[in-house]
Amino acid sequence: MATLEYAPSPQLYGSSLPKQWSLPPSRIRFGDVVVIAFLVAQCLDGIFTYVGVATFGNGIEANPLIAALMIRLGHGAALLVAKAIAAALGIALHIRGVHAAVAVLVLFYIATAVLPWIAILFF
Repeated sequence: MATLEYAPSPQLYGSSLPKQWSLPPSRIRFGDVVVIAFLVAQCLDGIFTYVGVATFGNGIEANPLIAALMIRLGHGAALLVAKAIAAALGIALHIRGVHAAVAVLVLFYIATAVLPWIAILFF
């Protein structure tokens, strides 16, 4: 069987660019842990919000956008849409390598959403 050889591609203008191999991006464990914590915080916020609104009514929801979505779509569907969008944006930040911003968002969600819901629902 004959081997095929390829001729070099003709150069029409300027100089040819050197071939460079790009290594796959290295995995950063901090970023992985932070995005998992972000997704857990989103799930906890969604669950606690659902339980809180089912128990106390729509008036307990502090976010007017989520409250309006709940009136329009229902409790479960509104929270599912809102948390799916938040999760997708958090994952997008993780993919872009902005791990510090995701870490700040985790702390923000825990401080302003998860802990207040725990205080309201369990104490």
